[in-house]
Amino acid sequence: MGDWTAISGNLLYAAFFIYLIATFFFAGTIRDKKKGKSRVAGNIGITLAIIGFLTQIGYFITRWIASGHAPISNLFEYTTFFGMMLVFAFIVLYFIYRVDLLGLFALPIALLLIAFASMFPTEISPLVPSLQSHWLYIHVTTASLGQGILSVSFVAGLIFLISQVDQSKRSKHTVWLEFVIYVIAVTLAFIIVSSSFSAMNYEASFEAPIEGQQAEITYNMPAIVGPYQGELISEGSMSPFFQAPEWMRGEDAAKKFNTFLWALLGGIVLYWGTRLILRKRIAAAIQPLLNKKVNPELVDEVSYRAVAIGFPVFTLGALIFAMIWAQQAWDRFWGWDPKEVWALITFFFYAAYLHLRLSRGWQGMKSAWLAVGGFGIIMFNLIAVNLIISGLHSYA
Repeated sequence: MGDWTAISGNLLYAAFFIYLIATFFFAGTIRDKKKGKSRVAGNIGITLAIIGFLTQIGYFITRWIASGHAPISNLFEYTTFFGMMLVFAFIVLYFIYRVDLLGLFALPIALLLIAFASMFPTEISPLVPSLQSHWLYIHVTTASLGQGILSVSFVAGLIFLISQVDQSKRSKHTVWLEFVIYVIAVTLAFIIVSSSFSAMNYEASFEAPIEGQQAEITYNMPAIVGPYQGELISEGSMSPFFQAPEWMRGEDAAKKFNTFLWALLGGIVLYWGTRLILRKRIAAAIQPLLNKKVNPELVDEVSYRAVAIGFPVFTLGALIFAMIWAQQAWDRFWGWDPKEVWALITFFFYAAYLHLRLSRGWQGMKSAWLAVGGFGIIMFNLIAVNLIISGLHSYA
């Protein structure tokens, strides 16, 4: 088991770096003015993306061998699988539409997902009884594939917005576009900050009342916010600036809030540091690099097609298969669990997207913003619902 676990970890690292190299080649497609050189860079980029995807499949298989079950049962495993499905969806749509810029934006999102996954425990553990079902493989893999395809819609929508939003003046479009970029910076900051303090083996312990008893809570980042009525017991650790409110009395609530604050602050530093270097809005700096390479109608078509394919796949996995499994596991099809509610919200959102697109003619800018909003819902479901809101899916 140990050998297979080590092999799977090495394969995941290898896939990560192959995706990173592929991203640089896709970036080369916007620098090469001659079409021939751009085509060569794009061909190398997609070849490396395929090699990276096959390497990640190798990680998936070897981890399955090591654990004895499909590696999709916790946040680390699910998020890495989600990243793999995003790459798979990108590769398929790339060969349909041949848009090199998809790789330049899709692969970094996959890299962020894999890096984000590495922030969670990577140890292999046996399945809890409620997950010991073949429906785990059917439900989770299909839902993740649907989300991966829908994420490509976000990638295409973001490319459309960066290339088409008028950057000559400040508007609601420029403000919201910069906010989207800031959110990406927050995610990157979370990974950098978490990795840095983890490498330093930073720990700060507090004693705080939890359910009427004194408990020890260990932070792995300096405490900006401490536990409610908590007392710092570690020597040499930074004292918190303030305490969490009373309603945030759970064992991990204040700790998660502290991590969230670090991510926000890190995102501010990354975002505004980049703006100071560029001396303009980030989207405004990127736009001239994309304008000559973007076919707005084609990118808009890719975004729509990703939703048209991904929506039924997501519906099948996240709702239909999930309800069948829920009936078997809990004797009810629906229970208004937070994860179920947000899967339903995602379903209604993309159903509205298709209705507005096909019946009301919402194409171009409106369609692109909907695609970005849909990805925001998917990420809220992945991060906030899993980490903050407790429910029957908390084990994931």
